[in-house]
Amino acid sequence: MTEADLVLTHGPVHTGDAARTRASSLAVTGGRITAVGHDEVHQLIGPRTEVVDLTGKLLLPGFQDAHIHAVYGGVELAACDLTGTVGVAEYLGRIRDYAEANPDQEWITGSGWSLESFEGGLPTRQLLDSVVPDRPVYLTNRDHHGAWANTRALELAGLTRDTPDPADGRIEREPDGTPAGTLQEGATALVARLVPPATAAQRLAGLLRAQRLLHSLGITGWQDALLGEFNGQPDPSDAYLAAARSGELTARVTGALWWDRARGAEQIPELVRRRAELSHGRFRAGSVKIMQDGIAENFTAAMTSPYLDGCGCATANSGLSFVDPAALCEYVTELDALGFQVHFHALGDRAVREALDAVEAARAKNGRRDTRHHLAHLQVVHPDDLPRFARLGAVANIQPLWAAHEPQMDELTIPFLGPERAAWQYPFGGLQRAGATLAAGSDWPVSSPDPLAGLHVAVNRMEPGATDDRVFLPEQRLDLASALAAYTAGSAHVNGHDDAGTLAVGQLADLVVLDRDILTGPPEQIAEARVLRTYVGGELVHAAE
Repeated sequence: MTEADLVLTHGPVHTGDAARTRASSLAVTGGRITAVGHDEVHQLIGPRTEVVDLTGKLLLPGFQDAHIHAVYGGVELAACDLTGTVGVAEYLGRIRDYAEANPDQEWITGSGWSLESFEGGLPTRQLLDSVVPDRPVYLTNRDHHGAWANTRALELAGLTRDTPDPADGRIEREPDGTPAGTLQEGATALVARLVPPATAAQRLAGLLRAQRLLHSLGITGWQDALLGEFNGQPDPSDAYLAAARSGELTARVTGALWWDRARGAEQIPELVRRRAELSHGRFRAGSVKIMQDGIAENFTAAMTSPYLDGCGCATANSGLSFVDPAALCEYVTELDALGFQVHFHALGDRAVREALDAVEAARAKNGRRDTRHHLAHLQVVHPDDLPRFARLGAVANIQPLWAAHEPQMDELTIPFLGPERAAWQYPFGGLQRAGATLAAGSDWPVSSPDPLAGLHVAVNRMEPGATDDRVFLPEQRLDLASALAAYTAGSAHVNGHDDAGTLAVGQLADLVVLDRDILTGPPEQIAEARVLRTYVGGELVHAAE
């Protein structure tokens, strides 16, 4: 009998298998699980075996994030960080302090401001001018679908009252047409193209910074949802490839190659080439990201019926479909035939339907293939489309943290959707009942990458620590075991890691140890749990201090 390299014992051990069985001990040899059980596992303990006494702490499969922007998030951690507050005075104080601490920086950049902080979600250039009048300032918002710029930045970009809106975005304006300081969607690129891009060294440092954070949260693998140039930002692929080649990439990463929506099928041969080039060690790029629409808060998410105005009357705006729906069917069919997974950004119900139509077209032409297409965000899903996920084998990639009452939802979304459509939001329970496979992700740095916070909201439909006791669409809650499956086996499935996501003999030893058993504790305390240890392939990549 071969002695194990590692034994974790005196569980509980949540295996995540179909029966949701529990064990108390697990053994690892050569990076894979070699035994799962109880006291009999101790027979594998030898003189060189590392033994970890869990003392009642919970052992789980490692979390995987199915939609994240790790390099961007890691780079932003070193820039002007506006996360963790919604106070305008706090924003301005941080921006002033950052500018004073970086007097030689040509541009002041950063991210994390929240739409709810400003009337109508629209900050002004004059606010930024009050703290940094002499240098350009460009700050993306929390969801990265908009940006806040000061007067100097707008002037350098040549934006005036005569500048037309781009086809895929909007310049918010003052009454006389002068750019007001907020840029939506594709309009952000008008200024972003001037911002000095992060260097290759900064991108690599950002990736490693992000990796440390994600491992500390129990995340062992992820899908980076945007590999390519976007809104003036450089392609982060080189950071992944460099880290994979040097051995510094300890996580398992799938990359989603960016679909340039200004181009068509002529870019597909380039994607094929990049897929071959960007595969080394624990990094591979076999997915293609197609962003089909925007977001509801700025009325660019594609809806099947118009948005309402502040008085509750229908407007003429139903949002934007960034890729022509007929062309989308053609592109997805060709990508599917080439073995690519398609990773859709589909937030409004029209975008969801267009993405499902494209998957259906691919299935009709190519037959059922194991390409694991998935739709991320799914804020508004028409009830008629819920059964299509299971029928087409399209995975529902959910971002649970967004499914709660908070100011951005209550003030900037629900009133403009109307009661019927607002009740179709984030239908996790409906998707599960309709037989859909669920995966889960964070969209960090849009929102927290902490899986425990996401699990909390998926189960409670309330934010951690919420003082508002309203449950957001309670019929859409998930039970904790199902939510855990989405964050482990479900995300491992869309990330192409079939030998991860559950704890069984032969599976990769990607593991996380929590400080408590969240499956037997009160659901309202899920987010209070903390990660004690994270292993990838049996190697310890994080230990709490």
